[in-house]
Amino acid sequence: MESTDRQFFPVPEIADLPGGMQSLFAKAEAELGFVPNVFRAYAHRPERFSSWFSHYRQLNEPTETLSLADREMIAVVVSNINGCTYCLVSHTHALRVELGDVVKADQITFNWRHAGLDDRQRAICGYVEKLTKDPATVERCDLEALSAAGLTDQDIWDVVELASMYAFTNRMSLAMGHTPNAEYHHHDRAVDTSN
Repeated sequence: MESTDRQFFPVPEIADLPGGMQSLFAKAEAELGFVPNVFRAYAHRPERFSSWFSHYRQLNEPTETLSLADREMIAVVVSNINGCTYCLVSHTHALRVELGDVVKADQITFNWRHAGLDDRQRAICGYVEKLTKDPATVERCDLEALSAAGLTDQDIWDVVELASMYAFTNRMSLAMGHTPNAEYHHHDRAVDTSN
């Protein structure tokens, strides 16, 4: 993990982690070219990391009406509201990959209202923003708006659970001083200007 004075707990050596976790880290490195710092930091409590990662994986299974890009969009909106640098940087990277559109991903990150989203995406972002900023005001009609926008009941559940899980992850990352990998800042930013 990159050296930083913001990291508040010791980061374990990968060789000292359980075998399954070492395999997961090796897979991440093969796919991304690096091991995400949040993985390494959260591995301070290996059993908790395993539970969190299992939950994360389940929530990021795309469906017909809630794509992986939609799910990353939720992560970005929640992380923006909570001011979580690690999650904003890492999930904006993932959103760029899923959308295949650097500009659109950045627009969603900075202000989803100005990103030219369709009505379904706007309904998702509006709900997620309300749940994150003012959860006590959420009502049944807010869920009904997601249904009217074309989401299934299962996908509506996922929207709620994703927003809630990212609020948790944001707080853990902020409290523990997680720092984004430098690679996130430059991956997938190439733009085709030939047209």
